[in-house]
Amino acid sequence: TYTAEAHFGDVNRSVTQHKSMDQDPTSLLVFGKGDGGGGPTFGHIEKLRRCRGLADKIGKLPRVTMGESVDDFFDRLEKKAAEGTVDFVTWYGELYFELHRGTYTTQANNKRNNRKSEILLHDIEYFATLATVSGAKGYEYPKKGIDAMWENVLLCQFHDCLPGSCIEMCYDDSNELYAKVFFTGEQLLADALEALGFNDKTAKNPQDVGVNTLGWDRQSSIMTVNNTNKITSGVTNSRLMYLDPSEKSALPLVFLTEAEAGVFVLENADLRVAVKDGVITSLYDRNAKRELVPKGGKANQLVIFDDKPLYWQAWDVEVFHLNSRKELQASSPTTISENTPHRVSVSTLTNISDKSWIRTTISLSAAPSTLDSSSKRPSQIEVSAEVEWHETMKFLKVEFPTNIVNTEASYETQFGIVRRPTHYNTSWDMAKFEVCCHKWADLSEHGYGLSILNDSKYGFATCGSLMRLSLLRAPKAPDAHADMGKHHINWAILPHVGALDDRTVRAGYEFNYPVHVATHPEPRAIQHLLSAFRLTPDSSKSLVLDTIKRGEDDEDASNGDMPAKKGKHVILRIYDSLGGTSRGTVNLGPIKVSKAWKVNLLEDELEEAVHGKNGLEVELRAFEVGSWKLLLA
Repeated sequence: TYTAEAHFGDVNRSVTQHKSMDQDPTSLLVFGKGDGGGGPTFGHIEKLRRCRGLADKIGKLPRVTMGESVDDFFDRLEKKAAEGTVDFVTWYGELYFELHRGTYTTQANNKRNNRKSEILLHDIEYFATLATVSGAKGYEYPKKGIDAMWENVLLCQFHDCLPGSCIEMCYDDSNELYAKVFFTGEQLLADALEALGFNDKTAKNPQDVGVNTLGWDRQSSIMTVNNTNKITSGVTNSRLMYLDPSEKSALPLVFLTEAEAGVFVLENADLRVAVKDGVITSLYDRNAKRELVPKGGKANQLVIFDDKPLYWQAWDVEVFHLNSRKELQASSPTTISENTPHRVSVSTLTNISDKSWIRTTISLSAAPSTLDSSSKRPSQIEVSAEVEWHETMKFLKVEFPTNIVNTEASYETQFGIVRRPTHYNTSWDMAKFEVCCHKWADLSEHGYGLSILNDSKYGFATCGSLMRLSLLRAPKAPDAHADMGKHHINWAILPHVGALDDRTVRAGYEFNYPVHVATHPEPRAIQHLLSAFRLTPDSSKSLVLDTIKRGEDDEDASNGDMPAKKGKHVILRIYDSLGGTSRGTVNLGPIKVSKAWKVNLLEDELEEAVHGKNGLEVELRAFEVGSWKLLLA
């Protein structure tokens, strides 16, 4: 029961709406003031006392018992299941909530801040861990600062704040909290990098390098450093990346031509993309010899809908909004914004109304295989958008029609994938006209697929062969100014030969997690250290090393909330991203480990883990999230 007031109806519904009465005739009534964690009042207690009296005297209600905790309730059920006295019904798949679909998109900047802060914290924990275990002089693990950042981020993940359904004052507060998170985070990040020898202002002739915070060899790519395009080339079995500004970049690896008036063709070794008035009229995979855009179709097409839900504006979007679809047309001719040997771009301005506009830039970089012959990663088309948004009850999306056929599409969720129907066969299927995803969505058939990546969005839809990324809403309640103002959004189109696999998962991470560019006087001196805590090349490609941090109760890294333990511990959190048994090894580089355990999320030791000179051996079930604790020698 939601926001239970502990009256007769709430207690009665514990019987009438009980779905498993034949298995266990008990129910838990969680009551209190409001839905934000408010406790019980005198009125609640008195109403429950009267309900118990009614049950004792008349027997029309179940008898109310108080004094037990939520833990007690579930411990009792767990014991019954273990003893075999009850066989609970199991639900397979997603418990999809057929309401509040607008919360995937409302308050876009707040959602963007959430994702960027989570990524920033991931990188700080990694660099700070590396600095402390390497014995950097004068550096201490910044537990107090990291905890303060996490507490602010988690506070902003409250169930109305992050979804976008709070009042305006809440977002004034969350903007201030995120500003503190980013200010503190940038300082902690700079301190950790400095402790590792980066950005030493006294060093002579320092070299620009990149540092990859992800747990695999990152593909070579084009980066802009101090307004200069450079090619990143990773060091095998290390997170260090060198930046090449000249030799390879002198060769043209991507081309831009105007095939006819207003039609631009962007082409590299993998793809040929035709752009007219800001939309992609052709996307041809040169290797697969396949056209992805249906005849007459327009990919990257901006569309706008009337968004007038029946009840809760910030929360809901109704299925009938799809009937109001309107394509947005370019307001000015597409122009060339970049034309270099390694990246080309075209930009288009589109007026949404007399108050709102969006400028999109479509870019194609050199194919990964031309930068690194060993690369297996496909090319992607990247799109950046700058939006000035001042609408009322409108919904802005971008569409990608394809010729791919499948009854299911795949969407990344935290630590896994959810597959959902692409059709409206039943009312349950139709209810999923707008769904939640994280860094990517994918539609694949046998032998081929298309993934859409994003850097800050959570709403998506796939209907038939049409994919649709939700960008911005404009509800007027409970925040009359929700989403008004400037927005920066990035997404990418990733065609791939073969089924959905690690290429999409890793591309989603690489699209979101930046390569940190810094200077170092002797990059080779840090190269071996940067090989620690990463997956070896022979590990399952489905494994993702998600978190590297210090132990919560380490004596040199604790904030005093828990009894400190002697020694230095490193926590590794790894998960299977594709839904199958995965095995691998975490390379420890120069870091010496005396003992290792598999632990739970509270870092309680469960069992000893196997480690040796090759590293830490890991094995995970489908979508399992595993944590390991390493005691350093």
